[in-house]
Amino acid sequence: MKKIFLIASFLICLCANAQEDLLSSLDSTQVVDKNATATFKGLQIITLQSTKMAAKKELYIVISHRFGSVKGGISEFFGFDDATTKIGGIYGVTDWLSVSASRHTLLKIYETSLKYRLARQNDKFPFDIVGYNTIDINSGLKKDDYPKIEFSDRLTYVNQLLISRKFSDKLSLELVPSYIHKNLYNQDTENDNQFTLSAGGRLKLTKRLSLNLEYGENFNKPDFYNNPLSVGLDIETGGHIFQLIFTNSQSMTESGYLTNATGDWGKGDFFFGFNLYRVF
Repeated sequence: MKKIFLIASFLICLCANAQEDLLSSLDSTQVVDKNATATFKGLQIITLQSTKMAAKKELYIVISHRFGSVKGGISEFFGFDDATTKIGGIYGVTDWLSVSASRHTLLKIYETSLKYRLARQNDKFPFDIVGYNTIDINSGLKKDDYPKIEFSDRLTYVNQLLISRKFSDKLSLELVPSYIHKNLYNQDTENDNQFTLSAGGRLKLTKRLSLNLEYGENFNKPDFYNNPLSVGLDIETGGHIFQLIFTNSQSMTESGYLTNATGDWGKGDFFFGFNLYRVF
């Protein structure tokens, strides 16, 4: 009986040691994710897209508002009488690809887009790189006003490369070269192909609050439009990001924001608004 007990004890110790060796081996081969995370908290910096991606099977509902210019004063209730709205959805097909669709009350524009990750910032590569392509459909153009208009005339294309770097837990910056092509444009004052170079950044102020800034240089815009300049605050509130925005462009599409900014900060002509993202 004593021999059986000694053998059983020896086997138990042997199994325990083998299990510890196996666990140690598994621990030593675990893959550590060294990619930069939380470069931006929102899918947009302000109006520009950020390099943040919707995760696989995540669905975001987007509700955005841009009110009228505050320059109108109390008679226009500082722009609240002239609000425009964007409602849309974004779905993560995979962790590196998402699709979206939205409707904008300004010019009654429908917008569809693809967003796809090309590279990740890690200890071997210094940047996040994401591609972003949109097609805008201007449904506000009336057949009565443009009798010869075709469906293709309503289309505007935007192609962007989003290049960002997280410099620290507090500071992230992004550079966005863009190519915009408009099928319908005023040949006397506007170019059908426009090129812009935009920059945006996020400065984390507290655990749930960050300050954002955007500026875009349009290299061949008409003189009566301005380059877009925006400042905003990200507020994290549980399951969603709430963004407060001040900008000189009322449009919420990439094409409108980059090419049709009408406000002038120097004259107090800017727009207040917000973005609200809710993830499911």
